[in-house]
Amino acid sequence: MRSPKYLTRSLNVRRFRQNLRGDADLSLRPRRRDDIYHWLLRIRWLPFFGIVLGTYVTLNFWFGLLYLFTNDGIANARPGSLVDTFFFSVQTLSTVGYGSMYPKNLAAQVLSGIEILFGVLLMALLTGILFARFSRPTARVMFSRVAVVAPYNGVPTLMFRTANRRESQILEARIQVTLLKTEVSVEGQQMRRFYGLDLVRSSSPVFALSWLVMHPIDENSPFYGVSREELERMDAELWITLTGIDETFSQTIYSRYAYSLDDIFWNARFVDIFVTREDGSRFLDLQYFHEITELTADSQRE
Repeated sequence: MRSPKYLTRSLNVRRFRQNLRGDADLSLRPRRRDDIYHWLLRIRWLPFFGIVLGTYVTLNFWFGLLYLFTNDGIANARPGSLVDTFFFSVQTLSTVGYGSMYPKNLAAQVLSGIEILFGVLLMALLTGILFARFSRPTARVMFSRVAVVAPYNGVPTLMFRTANRRESQILEARIQVTLLKTEVSVEGQQMRRFYGLDLVRSSSPVFALSWLVMHPIDENSPFYGVSREELERMDAELWITLTGIDETFSQTIYSRYAYSLDDIFWNARFVDIFVTREDGSRFLDLQYFHEITELTADSQRE
């Protein structure tokens, strides 16, 4: 079974910018330098701090090299010492001077003035990006690794579940499920088509614990009368998008997920994750969140 795919913008753009032969057109890939601000907001914390550290060291290294050409313009620095000019650059870029080294001629003073300006701008830019990363609300929503098809009220129903992993609630939560499949027109042209699936319940005023999302496979469903083999030939996938308002930040948050056909199990049902205590109270046990059980003939009749 293939592992489920998290939807990422880069994955989607690259996938749908492939031609019919499956050869990707590299010229259409988004370039990071064209949207570096959003890229810095989206990458993980470890690569982000790695980029910050690398930029900091690189700037000090190049300014240290330039100070070597100021004709010994740094007082108390050893002549020709890149180490001394590098650490003088560190003090200048951070606008923190200790007095032991200072510019003593015009060239060094001009260069240090330029570097101070670079340092102020760099610090302001870094502060803004850090604030944007910390203040951006994110959803900690967990989706089941698999989806199942099981009878519900006598109708085959596609089901998967999701849970809110934060103590805060998601208000006015809405979920959309889209079926993607490849179709061939009368002229023989392949097209990737999107079909929205009707859900038993597509919204929730308060999303606090878990949510079992259900799509009845009736005559209005794009799954109706279609075999699994036909869906495999169509390269069918399910895309899930969940949006809502974070009660802490009062801002819209979203989460995305995707299921391939290998992630969908027919004639199976999710294990119950609600546990009842002796005092009658119920709580959510996420230990079995992804677990499913196969339906027998007796259980289907029940």
